[in-house]
Amino acid sequence: MNEVFDTRQVRHAFGRAAHGYEDASALQREIESRLLESFDHYAIRHGDAKPQVVVDLGCGPAHAAAWFRKQLPDARVLAIDAALPMLQIANANTRGQWLRRKTVERICADLRALPLADASVDVLFCNLALQWIDDLPAAFAGFRRVLKPGGLLLCTTFGTDTLYELREAFAAADAVPHVSPFVDIAGFGDALVAAGFREPVLDRDLLVETLPDFSSVLRGLKAMGATNALHARRHSLSGRARFAAADAAYPRDGAGRFPLTWEAIYAQAWGPEPGTPIRVPGGELASVPLDRIPIRRR
Repeated sequence: MNEVFDTRQVRHAFGRAAHGYEDASALQREIESRLLESFDHYAIRHGDAKPQVVVDLGCGPAHAAAWFRKQLPDARVLAIDAALPMLQIANANTRGQWLRRKTVERICADLRALPLADASVDVLFCNLALQWIDDLPAAFAGFRRVLKPGGLLLCTTFGTDTLYELREAFAAADAVPHVSPFVDIAGFGDALVAAGFREPVLDRDLLVETLPDFSSVLRGLKAMGATNALHARRHSLSGRARFAAADAAYPRDGAGRFPLTWEAIYAQAWGPEPGTPIRVPGGELASVPLDRIPIRRR
């Protein structure tokens, strides 16, 4: 399969952005806070039973992990990110105030190959990392593998309306893609169902920033690590003429400012029981633990 994203470039971009990420990621923090509100559904389903293992996946500065650490002082909280510099920032954000409690464990790993045991996680939280993944069904299959039956998955991604102004501006100036493709909400939900997740609930928000000029748009994206990481990107400098053409083609609002649209897709779903089938080409595939298969002995 041809990969859409250059994963080394993604990791490098977020590692380079780590030290300035806090100041550039207000939008990500807002989306994260809205997703955290859905954690209340765990108590609605499980009553007084508290999660024992919580994972903040693609954690960035690990603000969500710190939030879970405060809410669940007895739980094991893991912060996982592929960019080591992000985990160094995460260390500063998750220590100190928790000296008398368990620490947040930091793990450098790719979300496509989670170093976690099967059925070991009660809550899997993944904010704005899945848009960098080529094979969404495979990622969800990995999430299903590590999530306990009845465990809670909370995740977000960016939808197809994200950065459409920038995409159209560069399309008028250059035949080479400059903006990542994004999944629509129906495709995101279908991938969850295909992986066997139960009772998925999806929602979406449109958030629009306004910036003074084209340079501010590009600087803001670079500061948050959202640079062009497509394999099909131009590997040489784009040149002033192309940037000037994209600047001229970029839509302005009534005040002459540059709008930048983000479509946030939110999803909540539950880990299925063992034996729940997964959709595969041509049908469905189910796996059942050997000790749950009844054997008739003569």
